[in-house]
Amino acid sequence: MKIISNNKKAYHDYFIEDTYEAGIELLGTEIKSVRLGSVNLKDSFVRIKNEEAFIENMHISPYEQGNRFNHEPLRTRKLLLHKKEILKLSQKLKEDGLTIVATKLYFGHGSKVKVEIALAKGKKLYDKRQDLKEKDAKRDIEKALKNY
Repeated sequence: MKIISNNKKAYHDYFIEDTYEAGIELLGTEIKSVRLGSVNLKDSFVRIKNEEAFIENMHISPYEQGNRFNHEPLRTRKLLLHKKEILKLSQKLKEDGLTIVATKLYFGHGSKVKVEIALAKGKKLYDKRQDLKEKDAKRDIEKALKNY
């Protein structure tokens, strides 16, 4: 599994509760840009409309050798999920006040591009501070053990 892009901001801003793997519908120039690694998942999220899942705000840079057939960088792209998964996700969104964010973009089996999406709940500011404190403490402990 070769990871193309990772969304570190999602892990900072949200509590990740559950993850799913989804295929993504891409155009020819988009897949070429993805292979070059020019993808940004920073502010991407998933919206469910008419029992179909779409990923929005995922930035794929235009392909340099693409001519007039090049794609729009921030277009809405369809996710390929089973109908049961989509219904389950939409039910959870209505009940718990959760959101769906994209966490990873990678090559799955063969040359298929997959997106890891996650059910997430937003963190408060004090939660983010607490996580940073824990990360700093862990880093200090490892540094002390290394020097010891």
